[in-house]
Amino acid sequence: MDPLVAAIDQGTSSTRFLVFNAKTAELISHHQVEIKQIFPQEGWVEVDPKEIMQSVYECLERTCEKLGRLRVDVADIKAVGVANQRETTLVWDKETGEPLYNAIVWLDLRTQTTVESLIHKAPGQDKNHLKHKTGLPISTYFSALKLRWLLDNVEAVRRAVRGGRAMFGTVDSWIIWCLTGGSSGGVHCTDVSNASRTMLFNIHSLAWDPELCRYFDVPMEILPQVRSSSEIYGWMGSVAIAGALVRWLKDNLGIVKSSSEIGPDPAAPPLT
Repeated sequence: MDPLVAAIDQGTSSTRFLVFNAKTAELISHHQVEIKQIFPQEGWVEVDPKEIMQSVYECLERTCEKLGRLRVDVADIKAVGVANQRETTLVWDKETGEPLYNAIVWLDLRTQTTVESLIHKAPGQDKNHLKHKTGLPISTYFSALKLRWLLDNVEAVRRAVRGGRAMFGTVDSWIIWCLTGGSSGGVHCTDVSNASRTMLFNIHSLAWDPELCRYFDVPMEILPQVRSSSEIYGWMGSVAIAGALVRWLKDNLGIVKSSSEIGPDPAAPPLT
């Protein structure tokens, strides 16, 4: 059997794990699990970080079972990449591995008042006045304001920051950290594409920007290390966690479709 590569595709409403032939780009097998969104108030959208990881583990397990039925050796999987819902924001405790609040989903609107206040105070009331560094307008969409809300409103987050235990990340960071060991040495990183959607990242220097972090009053020590979109971040057993897989496949194997364009696995049970 040719070497295999795999993708964890963690989206807003479901998670998939997909396994491809690394030479032909043929989809060998995949599995999909829905995740439940939580709506505590009108305009608020959250998801349980533990449910995200449970869906990842379930997809891994079920796909490996299907590979077994196809007489495909899971040891042929050489690398796994992560594609994820981008701006969704999490903070967790690096010592216990516990999330300190639900993940705040990219489409959540709880920071609208803060956005309006920042725009009102901006030079010329220009929502684009940080765009020269971030490439982004001030908006509820991006992670910095979600993180600021967590720092302002969740005592567990504030305590963890004071104690040097807090880790911030988008969904890619949470998945990679958990899969590479979690509180037992997990890798705390993100890639440039995810970092660029936080409003804390300078798109010219390709680094977290101290001025932007001061603007949003975000402590830089809780931010993940920024890495390229295509490299080995860490290991899940003998399998490399190797970057943003959709981009890696496109760059190296000529795949132009994202995993979200792939239809359901005919062998998969229906979602419930």
